[in-house]
Amino acid sequence: MQANGAGQESSELSCLNSAQNGESSSGSGTHSNGLLSSTNNGNGVGTSNGASTGPGSGTVSTVSGSDASSKKKKRLSQAEEDVIRLIGQHLHGLGLNQTVDLLMQESGCRLEHSSATKFRNHVMEGDWDKAENDLNELRALMHSPNAIVRMKFLLLQQKYLEYLEDGKVLEALQVLRGELTPLKYNTDRIHVLSGYLMCSHAEDLRAKAEWEGKGIASRSRLLDKLQTYLPPSVMLPPRRMQTLLRQAVELQRDRCLYHNTKLDSSLDSVSLLLDHVCSRKQFPCYTQQILTEHCNEVWFCKFSHDGTKLATGSKDTTVIVWQVDPETHQLKLLRTLEGHAYGVSYLAWSPDNTYLIACGPDDCSELWLWNIQTGELRTKMSQSHEDSLTSVAWNPDGKRFVTGGQRGQFYQCDLDGNLLDSWEGVRVQCLWCLGDGRTVLASDTHQRIRGYNFEDLTDRNIVQEDHPIMSFTVSKNGRLALLNVATQGVHLWDLQDRVLVRKYQGVTQGFYTIHSCFGGHNEDFIASGSEDHKVYIWHRRSELPIAELTGHTRTVNCVSWNPAIPGLMASASDDGTVRIWGPAPFLETQEPDGLNENCSNMDS
Repeated sequence: MQANGAGQESSELSCLNSAQNGESSSGSGTHSNGLLSSTNNGNGVGTSNGASTGPGSGTVSTVSGSDASSKKKKRLSQAEEDVIRLIGQHLHGLGLNQTVDLLMQESGCRLEHSSATKFRNHVMEGDWDKAENDLNELRALMHSPNAIVRMKFLLLQQKYLEYLEDGKVLEALQVLRGELTPLKYNTDRIHVLSGYLMCSHAEDLRAKAEWEGKGIASRSRLLDKLQTYLPPSVMLPPRRMQTLLRQAVELQRDRCLYHNTKLDSSLDSVSLLLDHVCSRKQFPCYTQQILTEHCNEVWFCKFSHDGTKLATGSKDTTVIVWQVDPETHQLKLLRTLEGHAYGVSYLAWSPDNTYLIACGPDDCSELWLWNIQTGELRTKMSQSHEDSLTSVAWNPDGKRFVTGGQRGQFYQCDLDGNLLDSWEGVRVQCLWCLGDGRTVLASDTHQRIRGYNFEDLTDRNIVQEDHPIMSFTVSKNGRLALLNVATQGVHLWDLQDRVLVRKYQGVTQGFYTIHSCFGGHNEDFIASGSEDHKVYIWHRRSELPIAELTGHTRTVNCVSWNPAIPGLMASASDDGTVRIWGPAPFLETQEPDGLNENCSNMDS
C-alpha cells in the first residue's frame, strides 16, 4: 500500500505532546476529535482507572497518582498515529463518539484536520455557502490547486439538484448560470444538468439524474467524492479500515492454492481473527464415482456449458450422455448415442447445450451432430471419404461450426452440414472459435496456432512452439490458451500479447493426444491427464502441481472441469473408465499420502 502522505501536515496533525493529553474538548456540541456529536443516551464511558465521563461534559478523568507519573507517554510513530486514526474513524462510523473522544484525548491524536471537520459538517447539513468558504481554508492543505475547482463543482451540483427537488427553480437557475457556468469546468455536464430543469416532479429528477435525492445518502456519497481530492492526512478516505481489511482478506484468498469458491467481498463472511486457510478436503481430489459403462478406451469427456450433463466418447463407438444431479453431484446415464464406427475422440457442445458434435480419429471422414434433448441424429456429415474430420468448434451464434483434420480439410458448415466456407491446405490438429464470432484458432502440423477469419479470408500467426501441439483449449475470456505440447507438457500462452506465460511441471506428455482444461471458480486452476496414469492439477499461477490424482490404471486422455460446480471434475482414461472427482466425503478423516491437508502459500 502506498504511503498516505500524512506527514505533510505533521505540525498540524501530529499527536499532541504529553502535557496536552487529557485536555477537554472545546465547544459544547463538538467532540474532542473535532467531529460533531451524535445524540447519545447519556451513559458514561469508563476509563482505565474506573472514572467516567459525565454526559455531555466533554472531559475525561486522567490516570491518577503514581500511575500518571510512572507511565510517561512516548512519542507515537507515524504508523501508530495512522492506526489510532483508523480505529477512531471506524468507531465514529459505529456511533461510539464518546469512545472516540477518549481515544483521541489519551493518544493526543486528532482524527482529522479541524478545517476538514467543519467542511464535513457543513456538507452534511447542506449549508453550501459555508462549505464553499471552507474550501478556501482547505486550499493550503491540498496538493493540487486545480482540485478546488472540481470540489466546488461537485458542491454546486448538489446544491442545484436540491433546489430543483424542492421546487425552487429560480434559485436552481441562478446556481446554474451564476455559479456553475462561470467555473468553465465540465461544460458537457452543465448541459446535462440544464436538462433537469424540464423534470416535472422530484421522482422524475431523481430517476434521470440517478441521484438519491436530498438527504444524508446523497450528501454522504458527495463527501466520498470530495474526499478523494483531499490528502488522507487532512481527511481519511471513507471506511478506510474496512477497505484495508478487505484487501488483506482478498490477498490471503488470492495466495491460497486451494481456494475454489466465489469471493465474497463482505467482511461478515469471514473471521478476521484467523488467517484464511482452505483445506484440501474441499478440493476435487477424491474419487466420488467411477463410470464403467464404456467397454473400451475412453478418449474424451466434456461437461455441458451449464454443467448439467457430461458427454463421454469412446473407442467402443458410442457417446454416453450423463445427467448431473444438482444436489448430490452424482452422475447417472441419460442416453447412449451409437454408430460411430471409428470411435469418438472429440466432442463439442453447442453454446445452448442443445446439440453435441462427435468426431472420430484420424481415419474418420464423418462427423455426427446429435440433438441431445431428443436423442436424434440431426446431421451426419462427410464431404469426402478421403477427409479426416478430427476436431470441431462451435461459432458463438450456435448456428455454425468449423471442422477439420490433418489431411488438409478446414470447413465452416451450418447445422445441416451444408458447406459455407472452406480453407484449403490447412492441416488441422485442434480448433477453437473466439467470442468475436469471426476468428477461428487452429493448431496445425507446423507446431503453431494461427487465427483465421472466414469473413475477410485473412490469417495470422499467434503461437509458435518448437514441438507439435497435440491439443489446446482457450479460457472463457479468450485471453489465455492452454496447450498440450508433445514431449514438453502443458504450456500457458497469452493470446493477446502472444507470449508464453508458464510451463507446468510434472505431467508426462509424449505423442498421445491429451486434453487439458481450465477450471474451478474464475478458472483459477488447470488440470491435465498424463501418460503416467495420473491427473495433475495446478493453480494457474504456480508451475508445480498442487495435486496428483491417482486411480486410473492407464493413460488419462482427457480432463473436464464442471463450469457450474467448481468442486466437480471428470477424467477419461484408456482403462475404459471415467472418474468423477469431488471434495472429500464428510466421513473421511485420513489424508492420502502425498497431499497436504491445508493449502500452501504460492510464495513458499
